[in-house]
Amino acid sequence: MDEKSSSNHRFLIVLLMVLLFGVIVIQYVCPSRSECQLLHLGSLFRSGGTGSATGSRTGAGNEIRDGLSKDPYIAEDGALVRFVPRFNFTKADLNRAVDFNIKGDDVIVFLHIQKTGGTTFGRHLVRNIQLERPCECHAGQKKCTCYRPGKKETWLFSRFSTGWSCGLHADWTELTSCVPSVMDTRDTPPNLPRNYYYITILRDPVWRYLSEWRHVQRGATWKASLHVCDGRAPTLSELPSCYSGDDWSGCSLQDFMDCPYNLANNRQTRMLADLSLVGCYNVSAMNEEERWAVLLESAKRNLRGMAFFGLTEYQRKTQYLFERTFNLEFIAPFTQLNGTRATSVEVPPETQHRIRQLNRWDVELYEYARDLFLQRFQVARQQERRQARERRQQERRRLRGRLAPRLGRPPKPTETLHRPESPPVPTEGRRWGKTDGEAVESELLLPDWWDLEENDTVEDYIDIVEQW
Repeated sequence: MDEKSSSNHRFLIVLLMVLLFGVIVIQYVCPSRSECQLLHLGSLFRSGGTGSATGSRTGAGNEIRDGLSKDPYIAEDGALVRFVPRFNFTKADLNRAVDFNIKGDDVIVFLHIQKTGGTTFGRHLVRNIQLERPCECHAGQKKCTCYRPGKKETWLFSRFSTGWSCGLHADWTELTSCVPSVMDTRDTPPNLPRNYYYITILRDPVWRYLSEWRHVQRGATWKASLHVCDGRAPTLSELPSCYSGDDWSGCSLQDFMDCPYNLANNRQTRMLADLSLVGCYNVSAMNEEERWAVLLESAKRNLRGMAFFGLTEYQRKTQYLFERTFNLEFIAPFTQLNGTRATSVEVPPETQHRIRQLNRWDVELYEYARDLFLQRFQVARQQERRQARERRQQERRRLRGRLAPRLGRPPKPTETLHRPESPPVPTEGRRWGKTDGEAVESELLLPDWWDLEENDTVEDYIDIVEQW
């Protein structure tokens, strides 16, 4: 009995020593989990067969699923159908990253169009950006002080930083002629060679129109708007009023639509265009169809040339593109709201059709802007994923280089940190567009992107702060 117990005791000791030796060997061969995974992959590749391919596909599928579950931009829109681009844009149109130097002389200029959610976005600019020198905002004061680090100069020209220095809701025509002189007056020394980066927010024309009607119905007038063009304000005959009293409070939607001088009609197109091209507010310079066609093309051109624009309907994507464009980050994420006072208004289909007719140029501009916005977002996300994939590949090559001596073989030439030259893109993988009469080549978005981004339906979203 004693000999049997002693034998069992020795067996347990030997087993314990074997286990301990195995643990030591494992820790020596693969000290980290990633290296053990690479060893497993290496054994699959060496063994060949279908197992390696299956394992690779499974890993890729898991990687995609993990990415989708962690991607807030895809979750924002829900299960929407694929977005299909309609317009061809150049590579310069789609890659809008700028070298914004907040410590230098660069200035962001915010063109604030009424009822597009600009109030909320403007507050994000002064209260929600991570800055070395944050804007100073005090309770009870509408304006904040947004100085550059180490200077008493502002880097932001907006309602909440400089006030309405160029007039209430100044448009593109007013801002481009007014901002440089105002900045020379505000900051010292004057006549600095500044870079001005214009930004704006657009909104679905029907809901923006209804939102403005509800705002006017409560007494808003925007009488302080200057409408300066070519150095002068329009006369009363050039810009008649839709009402005779102090305001238009209590007006019905029918009255709002019936006024032929209503500036709410195609407001976004007019505010983004160069009005001097059509004689400013002198409508007798050309016929109405020709006038608006010129304004639309000007608005599209100016929109493409802006450093950034966002869409009220896509708050998280707007945040993402702004951060990537200016290399600035917001502290708190943007919030998307589904219900507003505009959406609570029951508008018959025939009335909505009438509104779209009254805003036909804004409808066309918004479709163009939405297409450009989503293509920019897709390109930015593609670039981000490509960069992340390259970083992962470099990390794997580095780990393979570390594991090669332990596996008893020299590293292969492909396992260096240098990325091999990319294969040429086939002709059918490209598309051609025309800009200013010249053929411009632009890369076709990768097919796998369309499965990751669905953006088709447009719902009404309005800003958080500017609630009725």
